Amino acid sequence: MRTTHAFIRAKRLHKKWVMLTAYDAPTAELLESAGVDLILVGDSLGMVVLGYSSTVDVTMDEMIHHAKAVRRGAKKSFIVADMPLKGLEKGPRQALGSAKRFINEAGCDAVKVEWGSRALKITDLLIKNKIPVMGHIGLTPQTAGKKGGFKVQGQKAEQAAKIFEQALLLEKHKVFSVLLECVPRPLAKMITQSLKIPTIGIGAGPFCDGQVLVFNDIVGLFKKFHPRFVKKYVDADALMRKAVLKYKEDVLRGRFPIAKHSFSMKQEELLKFHKLSLRGVTK
Repeated sequence: MRTTHAFIRAKRLHKKWVMLTAYDAPTAELLESAGVDLILVGDSLGMVVLGYSSTVDVTMDEMIHHAKAVRRGAKKSFIVADMPLKGLEKGPRQALGSAKRFINEAGCDAVKVEWGSRALKITDLLIKNKIPVMGHIGLTPQTAGKKGGFKVQGQKAEQAAKIFEQALLLEKHKVFSVLLECVPRPLAKMITQSLKIPTIGIGAGPFCDGQVLVFNDIVGLFKKFHPRFVKKYVDADALMRKAVLKYKEDVLRGRFPIAKHSFSMKQEELLKFHKLSLRGVTK
């Protein structure tokens, strides 16, 4: 298993970590070749790939299916798998079984656990069984419905104090990193400066030790909504739609396929085929 110690050591050197999601082998291969430090198999795949309205419907079997594909595409990368709600809602024992599947079946290196009433107990049990854990605080999509939806967390002093306390508790319980989602910049800065373990931000400003975004967001493939914290680097959706429309037009107008897209036969084999086919017809 790839070690988590490097992440903690590198914080002292002020290294910036780059993390992106992947849900399939081609994307994972692309990220690995680009030198992305960590790949997250996020339960966001439920909304981005599977068409669910939220992440809460994603099953463990679906997560394992995609995690296996990601590992096949990125054989050397450090891969973190999201623990879906359906994989831990029954408690720590179920969570342990789910985490073991990610490690043993899918070949992942660590799991990510969103903050919740049993997050610390789950974290303790996983780490006791030598499964590295990344904590996740701030906006937690699995329980966003209980927090008023997908909104910034920690803008009020009392809530910010709770999130700060959660970060300290997670470090005390030996997670190797903490993901901060949709929290104000000053809060993320204070957490990052207070922890000895690295922070990974998504919508948490520039002061975190690393950043993560959904791959489909940065390349413009997810169109249902566009979070403020996302920077789109290319509109792949527009390029792909253009290609599909061009293909459709070529087929309808007889411009595809042409000779260079087809296969031929030697003349003698073609003549022989005609003779054989005629015999078959006469019989």
